[in-house]
Amino acid sequence: MTGVGAPWGLLQAGERVLLYDPKDRQYLLGLEPGRMFHTHSGIVAHDDIIGREEGSTVVGTTGRRFLVVRPTLSDVVLKMPRGAQVIYPKDLGAILLAADIGPGMRVLEAGVGSGALSMTLLRAGASVTGYEVREDHANFARKNVETWLGGETDYRVEVRDVYEGIGETGLDRIVLDLPEPARVLPHAEKALRPGGILLAYLPSINQTADLRAAIARSAFGLAETSELLRRTWHVEERSVRPDHRMVAHTGFLTTARLLVPGEPALVGEDTAPAGEGPVA
Repeated sequence: MTGVGAPWGLLQAGERVLLYDPKDRQYLLGLEPGRMFHTHSGIVAHDDIIGREEGSTVVGTTGRRFLVVRPTLSDVVLKMPRGAQVIYPKDLGAILLAADIGPGMRVLEAGVGSGALSMTLLRAGASVTGYEVREDHANFARKNVETWLGGETDYRVEVRDVYEGIGETGLDRIVLDLPEPARVLPHAEKALRPGGILLAYLPSINQTADLRAAIARSAFGLAETSELLRRTWHVEERSVRPDHRMVAHTGFLTTARLLVPGEPALVGEDTAPAGEGPVA
């Protein structure tokens, strides 16, 4: 049963859908013939959903209507079973661009948690190897990836401590969701290809400052740190304003690129004569 793998066609038994009731409450369910879904707004028969177009409405036993759509990956991340706190969707999208994740890239992810980041990397077409020290979290990640993306993904999780070393070489990207990513830098220098990108997700600025100091002493360069704040808006007729609540700080994203060892540093280098800029 998959949830974000069949984005078109009629809704079928075996896939997951998202129901919206008249108060915009959301319900995630897997479609099974003959089953009934019970809510405070009434009971909905799965058979009334199977075979319909996505975006249809179905009527529950109380006469209330429910909108039916396929869940997005963002919906899944926020509602799926979890063994650890997941990275928020606003950060998942930023990670894909900041780490420049694309089809066929070999990515090491350390600290897989519940698999939300794994699913995002896989959906972008990457080949993902995960390191996770907790076996229960590794199992959660494997199960969530298989449930939502199917069993044919290029995904492997090892119960392994990345602080003790990285077995892979020639990696394109390393993505870390760990409390002490600075400890990974010596291993990452050997595991990444030149020009490869390392990205670390950290909740506190103290952790981030420690990482940036370690990067400055390493073979990595072009370091950058950012965070994203997401504010939605209330739009209803003449009432247009920011929502009272927003998803503010969740974490800091730090990226750096592995440079070729022995190359001279560019810091402080300026070959242009005074008063002259670059020539087009």
